[in-house]
Amino acid sequence: MQWRRLSEAALELDIGPDELARTGLAPLAAAREWKPATVALYSKVARYGGLALPRARTPEPEPQELDLRPLTELRGSDPEHVRAVAWCALALAWPAPVGMFRSLCRDQVHAGTRRLVLRTDDGEWSVTGALTAWHAWETVRERFPALAASPWVLPALRRGPGLDSRIGGRLSNQALQVTFGKHAGRTAQHLRATAPPSREAAAADLAAAYRDLSYDSYRRLALAGGAPPVSARGVVRAARSVARTSRSGRAAG
Repeated sequence: MQWRRLSEAALELDIGPDELARTGLAPLAAAREWKPATVALYSKVARYGGLALPRARTPEPEPQELDLRPLTELRGSDPEHVRAVAWCALALAWPAPVGMFRSLCRDQVHAGTRRLVLRTDDGEWSVTGALTAWHAWETVRERFPALAASPWVLPALRRGPGLDSRIGGRLSNQALQVTFGKHAGRTAQHLRATAPPSREAAAADLAAAYRDLSYDSYRRLALAGGAPPVSARGVVRAARSVARTSRSGRAAG
């Protein structure tokens, strides 16, 4: 899906693969008004498709502190919404890279009375605050045989364009990034629509931040907020974020 969208954007400007490899994504980003996080995503998509584009650095989240709890709150029983909420609730305490969530199986998540326990080849983590969302997602899955039988924590809810795509199948990293972006955008709309008059300004600011939020930024914000690192890469990015925050504080002082 992401490769098709990238191709369509290039064709609109009559840019072929060879020219795109020479110019990079700057013309497309200007025409489509892509944010830096979107440029970083599509540069990865292009490389997966065989185009030798320069690697675009995923931007650090701005601001460095952000209230992420609205993304973990249930507002209904739509499967796409409940799946995204369960993912965000897990990631808030277990901020794994998107690739780890893509491969996370249900039998690696064990529900206790007060917390979830995640077991992977890298270790064991106790996750608090995600039980409600997890049970809601499990309840939704039981309504659909293909989802109930799927081994994946975040399975596909519908068939995609690929020949091997199926309901309950394993999603790609790009599909999960898009899923998160849609959830963040819809949460932003909900915040603005439901904010009381006294909170309208704060809700608008938070909604604006959510509209540009990627999963990678969500994960790094969770790490900067004190969640335990899940991988070595997470340790490095969290340390950078904390260092920047400390420097900003000293400069302000």
